[in-house]
Amino acid sequence: MLFYWGETVKPDGFGLVNADSVKFTDTGIGSLSPRSRIGDVSLGKSLLGFIRGEGNASVMRLSIREHGTTGKLKALDLKKEKIRLISCGETDAVLLTYGGKVLSLGKPYVCRPIKELCNKTVIQVACGDHHFMALSNDGQLFTWGQNSSGQLGLGKDKPSSTSPQLLKSLSGIPMAQISAGGDHSFALSLSGAVFGWGRNSAGQLGLGNTEDMYIPTCVNNLSQKKTISISCGEEHTTTLSKGGTVFTFGSGRYGQLGHDSLQDELQPRVVCGLWGLNVSQIACGRHHTLALVKSSNTVYSFGCGEQDQLGNGQRTNQSVPLPVQLPPEANKNHKVERIVAGGNHSLVMCSPQNSEPEPNQRREIVTLGDRVIHRLVTECESNQWRTIKKEIKRVFSSPACLNGSFIIRGCDRHYQTSTHFSGLDMESVKTAFDRLAEKERVLWELEKVVEKDLLPSLSFTAAGVEALRVFLILPELLNKLGHKTKLTESYASAILNLDPCMLTTLENFWSELPETFLRTIVKLFQTSSAKLISEMTYDYSQQTNMYPLLRESLQVLQMLHKASCRNQGTLTPGDFIIIEVNELFDMLHVLQTDINNYFWNGNLNAMMEQKQHYMQTLTLLSSSPFIFNLEAKYRLLKFRESMGPFTMTLRRTALLEDCFQSLRDASEQALKGWLQVLYCEDFKQSDVNKRDFFHNAFKMLLDPESKMFMYNDTKTLIWFPAELSLPEERYFFLGLLCGLAFYNNSVVHIPFPLALFKKLLDIRPTLEDFAELSHVQAQSLQYILDYSDDDAENMDMIYTIIWDDKQVELDPEEPGKAVTSLNKNVFVDTYVDYVLNKSVERVFNEFKRGFYKVCERSMVNLFQPEELRGVMLGSEDYDWDVLKKNATYEYVFDKEHPTIVLFWEVFEELSNQDKKAFLLFVTGFDRVPILGMGQVKLIVRPLFNSTQDHLPQALTCHTILDLPIYQRKEIIQMKLTEAIHHRRGFWEE
Repeated sequence: MLFYWGETVKPDGFGLVNADSVKFTDTGIGSLSPRSRIGDVSLGKSLLGFIRGEGNASVMRLSIREHGTTGKLKALDLKKEKIRLISCGETDAVLLTYGGKVLSLGKPYVCRPIKELCNKTVIQVACGDHHFMALSNDGQLFTWGQNSSGQLGLGKDKPSSTSPQLLKSLSGIPMAQISAGGDHSFALSLSGAVFGWGRNSAGQLGLGNTEDMYIPTCVNNLSQKKTISISCGEEHTTTLSKGGTVFTFGSGRYGQLGHDSLQDELQPRVVCGLWGLNVSQIACGRHHTLALVKSSNTVYSFGCGEQDQLGNGQRTNQSVPLPVQLPPEANKNHKVERIVAGGNHSLVMCSPQNSEPEPNQRREIVTLGDRVIHRLVTECESNQWRTIKKEIKRVFSSPACLNGSFIIRGCDRHYQTSTHFSGLDMESVKTAFDRLAEKERVLWELEKVVEKDLLPSLSFTAAGVEALRVFLILPELLNKLGHKTKLTESYASAILNLDPCMLTTLENFWSELPETFLRTIVKLFQTSSAKLISEMTYDYSQQTNMYPLLRESLQVLQMLHKASCRNQGTLTPGDFIIIEVNELFDMLHVLQTDINNYFWNGNLNAMMEQKQHYMQTLTLLSSSPFIFNLEAKYRLLKFRESMGPFTMTLRRTALLEDCFQSLRDASEQALKGWLQVLYCEDFKQSDVNKRDFFHNAFKMLLDPESKMFMYNDTKTLIWFPAELSLPEERYFFLGLLCGLAFYNNSVVHIPFPLALFKKLLDIRPTLEDFAELSHVQAQSLQYILDYSDDDAENMDMIYTIIWDDKQVELDPEEPGKAVTSLNKNVFVDTYVDYVLNKSVERVFNEFKRGFYKVCERSMVNLFQPEELRGVMLGSEDYDWDVLKKNATYEYVFDKEHPTIVLFWEVFEELSNQDKKAFLLFVTGFDRVPILGMGQVKLIVRPLFNSTQDHLPQALTCHTILDLPIYQRKEIIQMKLTEAIHHRRGFWEE
C-alpha cells in the first residue's frame, strides 16, 4: 500500500490504479493499493520513478507549477533487462539492473546503458539535481554530470563530465552508502565515516563553513557517531546514527532541520524533537525532511509545507518534527516499510502486518567473509576454478574490499576508527590467510593478483584513514606468500607515496598493533633490506639499480622503528639489526687492502669506483643506525671519510698546554682528520704516541688537583661542578679531546655517568641516571615518590636542597615551599633536572660544543647512550682467558714453546692491577674495548738479537708483544713487571 502527499498531482493514482480507487484524507494524504508489488520508488524534483513487479520500470513527469502540467506514467522499454533500483534527478534518472548494469534515462524516455560501467558490477546509484553517482561491488565510486560546485569530487576547476569518472580519493575506503543532493554529494563508509563534497552555500556539508568543496572531505563532527544512513535535500543534509539519533545541517530557512529555528546550521546538530524515539529511517525532500519510527509505525515531518509536503493539511512551514496523520488503515492493518521524499513530494510504502519484511535495497561491497573463504578453499580444485579465480580477483584487487573484510564487529568497535585506531580485527586477518594458505593453488593466484592489480592500485591520495587498513593487512598476506622481494618493494613504494598526514596515521596504527603483527611487518622489511644489502655487496653491477629500492625499504623500516619505540610490546633493538651490514664492511676491508696493493691486484680506478659505491651504500645505511649491531657501528667509525691528518706537536713536559694551543689554532676541518702526535723530544711518528697522549692527557685532567670535576661519594664517577673555578674554555677543550678520542677509536678513562652520554644525544636524563651518580640521594628521592599520599604532608620537606656544598632553592619564586603529595613528583623531577641539567648548563654546553666541533652528529647518533659510553670509555669486562685464547705466535714461537708456557704462567700470577697494566702496555688502553676482550688480538713474537737482560717491547698500534726468549720463569716475571711499569717516556721534573 502507498500513501503520498505533496505538490499537486492528478488524483489518478500515478497510473498504478484506477483514479476512483484512490482515497484522500482531510489532510490531503492519498492512499492506494497497487496491482503489482512496488520494489522501489524514487522522487526527483520533477520526475517520479517506480520499479514494479519483477523489475519493470515506469516513470512520470511531475507537475511543475511554472508549467502546470503533469505527465502520464510511462513504462520504459527495457527489453530483457530487469531493474532493481531507480534514482531520479531533476529531469533525468539512472536505473540499476539486477545484474549490476547501469542505464541512463534522458528526456525522451529512452534508456541507454552507460558503456564506461559495463565492466563493473554496480550495487548502488544516486542522483542529485544534475549529477549522478554509482558504487561498484569492488568499492569503486564513479561520478558524472554537472560539476558547477564540485559535486563530482574530482578537484577544483574540473569540468562537467558526461561519462563516469573514478573518484580516486575514496579508493580504498569501503563504502556502505552514497547519497546526492541538489548540488552536493555524500558517501558513508562501513565504519561510519561521512564524506561530503560539492556546494556548501548553506553549510550542507557540515564542515563548519560555507566554502564549496571540490574533493571528498571527512565530516569530523560525525566521527564515531555510528552513522548508518545519509539523505540529502537541495541544500540540507540529514544523517541517522545507530540507535536512532538524527543529525541535520545546512539550510534551515524552511525549518527543514527540525531545530525549532529557521537558521542555517554549519555543523551537524541533533534533532532534539526526535531524541529517544529510535528513528529507523530518514528521507530528505527539496526543503523538507521525513523520519520513520518503526517501533510505533509513526512518520514525522518538518520543513517546508507550502506544497502540502508535510502531510498535515496546512500549507505552512514547520520547524519541529510532528507526526504525520496517516489514514487509520496504515496503523491497523499495515506497517510502514519505507519512507521516500523528493522534490516537494512525500511517499510512504506499507506492507501487511503479517508480511515478511522488505529486503534491504542497499547492497554492500564484496568482502572476504567466512563463507567466501570456505568456498575458495573447498572449490579451488573443482571445475569451478574459473569462477574462483574471478572471485579472488574481485576481492584481492580492491583495497576497499580488503579494508572492509576484517573490521571489528563486536561492540561496534569499528565505529571508533580514528587516526590512532584502525578498527581492524587483526586476528581475523591472520585466521583468514592461514585458511587460504592451505591451498597452494589459491596462494599462486593471490600472488598474481596482488602483484598485478592490488599493489599498483595503492598509489592514491586517501580522503580517510580507513584506506590505510590495507597497509596493515598486506604484510600478513605477503608473509604467507614467502616474503617475495618484488612485492615488498612495491608495498614500500606505496607506503612512501602516501601524503605526510597519512604516513603519520599509519605510524600510529603500527604503534598500536599487537606485538606479533608489528613483528611481521618489521621482519618483512628487515628481510628485504638484508637481501638487497647482500646483493649490492656481492654483485657490484647491481648497485645502481638497487640503491633506490634499498633506500625505500630503509625509510619504511625507520618508520617501523619509530612506531616500535612507542609500542608497548616486546620488540627489542635486536629485532631491527641487519647482520648483512657486516658483510659490506668485510668487502670494504678486502677492497681497501687491494687498493693499498693495487700494483699487484689490477686496475686502481675500477677499485676506487667500487669503493665509492660501497661508501655511498654505507652512507645510506648510516641513516638507519638501528640496523647496525655494535660491531658494525664501531667499524663504521674506521671507514668514515678522512679529512687528512691532524698533527699536534707537543712537549711531554707541557702536554696539556701545548695540546690546548694546538686545538685553538686548528680549523674545524683539520680537527676531523686522523690524529697524529709528535713529541718534540724525538719527532718519531708512531701510533704509540697517539695512545700515550690520550692516556696521559686524560690522566692529568682527572687529577683531583685540577679541580675540573666533582666526584661522587664513592670516588668512582665524576660530574661537572656547579660552581666554576676554572675558565669555561677548559671544558670546551675537554669536549674537543673526547671528540678526537671518539673519532680516532681511542679508549679513554673519563668516568662520567650515563647521563653525560644521554645529554650528548639530546636524551633527557632520569632519576635512574641520577642514581648512578648519587645512589643515596636517589634512594631518598624514590622514597619520597613511594611515600603514602595520605602522609605526604608530614614529610616536613621543602624545595631547598644542598648540592656541591651549596644551598639551592628549586623554586626561587616561593622560598621554603613545602613538598606535598600534590607536588612531590614535580619536586623530584626538578631536583634531578637541577643536578643533571640546570646546575651544569653552561659547562656542559661548552663541553658539547667542543665535542661536536670534531664529531658529526649523524655519526654519533648511530649509537645508543650505553654504546656511546662503551665506545669512548671501554669496559671493565676483563676476560683474561679470552686474551690468552686469541693470542697468536710468529716465527719460532707457538703455544707449546717453553718461553710462551712460562710467560702465561707468569701472567696468570699477576695481580689484576698488573694485568691491566700489561693491557695498557700492549694496546695503549687499560680498559677493554666495547666489543670485548675478543677484539684484542695479541701477537707474540720473539725479540731476536736480545739477551736475558732485555725488557719485553710492544707495538701498541698492532698489539704486538716482542718477547725475548727467556729461559727461566723468574726472569720473565721480573722483566715483564719492569716493562709494564715503565713510565713510557713521561718523566717527573
